[in-house]
Amino acid sequence: MQIKTPEIYSMIEAIGHHFKTNISNRFTRGALSMLVLDNATWNQIEELTEKSDNYRYQGYHLDELYGLILAMARFISAARKQAAQSLRYGNVDRLTSQDRVLRDMVVNNFSSNLNILADSVNKLYVKVVEIDKANSAGRPAIYTRFPELAELGRYLVG
Repeated sequence: MQIKTPEIYSMIEAIGHHFKTNISNRFTRGALSMLVLDNATWNQIEELTEKSDNYRYQGYHLDELYGLILAMARFISAARKQAAQSLRYGNVDRLTSQDRVLRDMVVNNFSSNLNILADSVNKLYVKVVEIDKANSAGRPAIYTRFPELAELGRYLVG
């Protein structure tokens, strides 16, 4: 089944914008690139955050969307555990004073921005499950095929 709900598109676009602006920016990319995540997870994160226009006409398949949500949740969990410390001790020698201030703002707000991202991903998940249940028509909902979704709360909360 494909989802073509404007609310879902809006939520995904907001997640992508927040991710690109506040999480994966020029001050954090180095630390984030060191996260221990497989290539498939990185590709799914890119699908969710940068390629929403590709889904505008065809919609999202529920099984793909659950995979994208899980990938972002794994990213959030890894970023909380691994990136926060390496951001603090990143190289600031070559930065201008203005860039140093911007970098400090990014580093100091990184944890809060991860929390905002986690909340947004959780809201997306809840909405997708709601749609999934409404369209299951007596059959098991598609989310039941993803046992890892049981870990979603742990990934998002830390």
